[in-house]
Amino acid sequence: MTRPLIGVTTYLDAARWGVWEMPAALLPAAYPRLVQAAGGIAAMLPPDAPDAAAAAVSRVDALVVAGGPDVDPARYGAPRDPRTGPPAPERDAWELALLDAALAAGTPVLGVCRGMQLLNVALGGTLVQHLDGHVREAGRFARHTVKPVPGTRYGTLVPEAVEVPTYHHQAVDRLGAGLVASAYAEDGTVEAVESYGTGAWVVGVQWHPEAGHDSRVMRGLVHAARAA
Repeated sequence: MTRPLIGVTTYLDAARWGVWEMPAALLPAAYPRLVQAAGGIAAMLPPDAPDAAAAAVSRVDALVVAGGPDVDPARYGAPRDPRTGPPAPERDAWELALLDAALAAGTPVLGVCRGMQLLNVALGGTLVQHLDGHVREAGRFARHTVKPVPGTRYGTLVPEAVEVPTYHHQAVDRLGAGLVASAYAEDGTVEAVESYGTGAWVVGVQWHPEAGHDSRVMRGLVHAARAA
């Protein structure tokens, strides 16, 4: 069976390797490993000109928008909270263009952490710029329980409450057009969103499945990529 090609967005940051230190397109190895474990082939999609997004999406079978820095609140018409991190304009512009192109083409989409938040913003939603309790120690994932909403796409993939690795201080506030919440944390935070009223496979999760051992959400994306 052909393994679908899954495009994964990347960080853009300074990095060191060997004797070199320079700007780099970065992606934690856990992302391609999860794609591979789920039966796909991972392809990195570093920031590019937004007008190249449709061409990039046309060459992949599904899109993963990876985690990363806070979305610029100007993107959803909000003043900047002092606790919001520095903007990443190249990523915001590129990944919003990728999402627009994927949604228009019906390409399956999975948003992870920032990726879920950006998906919500792309569809006209807003974000809570700071909440406590989902990051407990810098550089280490916390864990908490996520409960699915029965009857949703996510709830079908993962029908039971599960403990997930989490690292975020922002969250979905007003849902974007065409999205429904499909999982919640015990404190009421929206932990997963998905499209409804359309055949497109579009899911966002607030946690980091690549940092855990449960591949069901990624397998759902890969299955949708094969079907598409």
